[in-house]
Amino acid sequence: MDNQQHNANRFIWANGLQGIGDQIVAAKTLLPWLFTAAGVPAFFTGLLVPVRESGSMLPQAALSPWVSSKPNRKRVWLLGSWGQAVSGVGIAVAAATLEGAALGIGVIACLAALSVFRALCSIAGKDVQGRTIDKGRRGLITGRATALSGAFTLAVGLALTFLPAEVPRWLIVALLLGGAATWGLASLVFRGIREPVDNNYATEEAGNWIAVTWSLVTGDKELRAFLLVRSLMLVTALSTPFIVVLAQEQGSDLSSLGAFVIASGGAALLGGRISGVWSDRSSKLTMAWAAAAASVVIVLLVVSANLASPSVNAFAMPAGFFAVNLAHTAVRVSRKTYLVDMADGERRTLITGASNTVMGVVLLVVGALSSAIAVVGTQAALLFLALMGAVGVAGAFNLRDVSA
Repeated sequence: MDNQQHNANRFIWANGLQGIGDQIVAAKTLLPWLFTAAGVPAFFTGLLVPVRESGSMLPQAALSPWVSSKPNRKRVWLLGSWGQAVSGVGIAVAAATLEGAALGIGVIACLAALSVFRALCSIAGKDVQGRTIDKGRRGLITGRATALSGAFTLAVGLALTFLPAEVPRWLIVALLLGGAATWGLASLVFRGIREPVDNNYATEEAGNWIAVTWSLVTGDKELRAFLLVRSLMLVTALSTPFIVVLAQEQGSDLSSLGAFVIASGGAALLGGRISGVWSDRSSKLTMAWAAAAASVVIVLLVVSANLASPSVNAFAMPAGFFAVNLAHTAVRVSRKTYLVDMADGERRTLITGASNTVMGVVLLVVGALSSAIAVVGTQAALLFLALMGAVGVAGAFNLRDVSA
């Protein structure tokens, strides 16, 4: 393909900037802190992660036929990035002007809009990458973008550790506006990608997206196998909150915003590029080894909580939290690479939308199940997730190797 290096650089910076926005306007860190500081009812805090994560996945099957009807997918990505920027500004305005339940409603509404626009970028981005970047380079590009966002996020986290416990509201608003600005900057970078003209696009939108999704999932054995493995890989995404609770039960303090941001940014920085290179060699093996590492670490943390001294746990819990985040980075990079590599053309667009919609449902179901098990105890939930990850390792090894 022509212009590969030019496009690769644009992909790295555009997706890296988007990653920075994701890390700052984050449903797991900054927004819960804002809600706590502003007296927002806990009900709204509980909605943040489901709205952010599932909201960006569930609409994708419905949006995919519309995206497929557009000859220029880059414009769809730009629309998604602009929408995220506007939604981020809306969250910042709500943070500056509202209190209590009104703030909760305003932020949740803007976060839901942001998630839908994120879905557009997810669908179109994989399609543009597949059109413009050859196999063997896609994982490296995704990994470098992840590392770029991780480096910036790590710097923000380190800065936050020097702030007083009571962070002024204006600073939170400034951070939110900064996060919104990164999506605007990302659109300026992505606009320069040289996308080839494709005259084979769907001239009409598919009629019934539910039927299309059902047909894809039921008619494609390879896609079903990937979705099953991806569901089991949720061990890395869902276990970190329980590790935090386990650490607190052992007397450690991982609850500060700075510590969470540092762990997230450090894992992305360290794991991004390495997992990208590994994914280009074999994305299925990268998924397998990352899930295996996460499952082993989780079991070791449970053992440590029961047998080790408080001084050992004071080190083991933060280290385990970081390690599972590192594994999560590898899983994210490798499964994105696998999805782009496993199909071509319009089928890639439809598969991306269908798989992410299915995963949005699975995320809600597995999240609810692990939360229900957590009623028995934090360790029970962690062991359940570790077992799920172990099964996922076996499934990943049995996938077809689609990488270069």
